[in-house]
Amino acid sequence: MADYTVVPVAGVPDQAAEVGMDPDHFEIRFMREPLGLRNFAVTVERFGGSWKPPKGHPHTRGHRHTVQEEVYFLVSGRAQGNFDGEVIDLEPWTAVRVPPETARAFRAAGEEDAVFVTIGAPQAGLDDVEFIQDYWTD
Repeated sequence: MADYTVVPVAGVPDQAAEVGMDPDHFEIRFMREPLGLRNFAVTVERFGGSWKPPKGHPHTRGHRHTVQEEVYFLVSGRAQGNFDGEVIDLEPWTAVRVPPETARAFRAAGEEDAVFVTIGAPQAGLDDVEFIQDYWTD
C-alpha cells in the first residue's frame, strides 16, 4: 500500500496567537506534524493587507535561525521582505531562499492579504528561532 498523507490546510489550527502574533491580521499554520514530516517543515502564513502594526507590536519583529534554511514562496498578494535591513518588493509566484543567519521579516504590501508557503530544512522547531523585536522600523 502507498504511503502518503493528505491534510487540508483549513483543518490545521491557526497558531497566530500562540506565537505572539495578532490573529486578526496574521495567520500561521504549521503543517509539519499533521503531515508527519521528518526532515523539513512546511508552514502556511497569511499577512493581512492594508495594515501597518504600531511600534512594539509583534508584527514588527523579525527572526533568524541557527541551522534552518528557509524558502518563502509567495502564492498570492503582494509583499515586502526585509533581509538584514534590505527591503525588497515581492510579486505573486516568487520564491525567496534565506539562509539561517540572515534576519528576515515579511509583510503584505497592498490592499490584499499576502499568503506564503514556507519550507524549512533541516526541520529544527521553534528552539532554533531567534526573534528580533522592532525589526520593521517604518
